[in-house]
Amino acid sequence: MRILVVEDELKMASLLRRGFAEEGYAVDVARTGHDATGMAAAVDYDAIVLDLMLPGIDGIEACRRMRESGVWAPVLMLTARDAVGDRVAGLDAGADDYLPKPFSFAELLARLRALVRRGSGERPTVLAVGDLRLDPATHQVWRGPTEVKLSAKEFSLLETFMRRPGQALSRLQLVEHAWDYAYENRSNVVDVYVRYLRDKIDRPFARDSIETVRGVGYRLRKSAG
Repeated sequence: MRILVVEDELKMASLLRRGFAEEGYAVDVARTGHDATGMAAAVDYDAIVLDLMLPGIDGIEACRRMRESGVWAPVLMLTARDAVGDRVAGLDAGADDYLPKPFSFAELLARLRALVRRGSGERPTVLAVGDLRLDPATHQVWRGPTEVKLSAKEFSLLETFMRRPGQALSRLQLVEHAWDYAYENRSNVVDVYVRYLRDKIDRPFARDSIETVRGVGYRLRKSAG
């Protein structure tokens, strides 16, 4: 998943970035509400972690503006304030969930996975395309009964494919979901990682599930076979 973290406190922002990166997520960080609304409008994030207390416009107003501009990525709001009125205001502004500080990072991850599953369309806990299965919670992948070991970035790319089976995805779309702004050399990184995936989930099983769409990019066959 590609996550937008909106947090003005440098230490907290760094901790969240590091934690998400260790889970294999692509992470972008915004320090103000104004930056967050612009970034959310420009990138199709899988989820947004939004602090309530921000300089300029606060998290509630930032969330409201995102929704008004047509940004519907799941929003999880963080705050040190645990008053019922704050929770109600955040949820009424369009947030999908609310987590008071201090919090457990494991709970934050679980809540984000739950929010992504509740997004548009049905999103099961374990993704399945044909006999290919992927569990975002445990970071496990199976081809039939055989578990396949993937790196964090290979896992992220495969998850992007499996959330959109049958869709032709451009290299830019794949980069936007599996890499973040910190990655600059994007020339052939998708081609390289698609080759890695084919070597692990297809060739050992005599399959051809990731197909090249000439002039567009790549597509995961709906049968994944």
